[in-house]
Amino acid sequence: MDDRIVARWQDWSGKGIEHTVVRCMQVSSTAEGVVIGAVNSEPFALRYQIRCDGSWTLNYAFIEIIGEQRKVELLSDGRGKWTDASGNVLPDLDGAIDVDISATPFTNTLPIRRLRLARGHSAEIRAAYVRVPDLDIVRDPQRYTCLEPLRRYRYESLDSDFVREIEVDTDGLVVTYPGLFKRLA
Repeated sequence: MDDRIVARWQDWSGKGIEHTVVRCMQVSSTAEGVVIGAVNSEPFALRYQIRCDGSWTLNYAFIEIIGEQRKVELLSDGRGKWTDASGNVLPDLDGAIDVDISATPFTNTLPIRRLRLARGHSAEIRAAYVRVPDLDIVRDPQRYTCLEPLRRYRYESLDSDFVREIEVDTDGLVVTYPGLFKRLA
């Protein structure tokens, strides 16, 4: 991955947009993004920041609804234990390694890069799934299958019938997520 990447996505309806800057160094990666969109015709704007170690294991996530008092700050030990910004343990997220923010395709990059799956291999993970705009968080079982390394993956929700084939670029950033997102730049 390049040292600095600017990515823009549009939601499938064409009404929402995201601008994210990803910075990669040998020992860490960060992403800062702003998403403007709507859920059930209710507009929202959110800001997020994600920090990972050099192997793309999440250690920090901050999500905030702009103009409101709703925000979430999560810290992870990278082995499935989570706390909030005050140090309170979040046992409902035990076992989750990644964060999955519903309003952005960027968070798919985390397991894609971290798992480094070979063609035809799959992995079941648990993610701390953050529903936007409410910022409710649940542990979510998921499966990623590599169809072509750093090109195409199948994403499956293991507690619903949701399945999508995701196209990514050579940096693991989503290009097309059918029905949800498409890359603009």
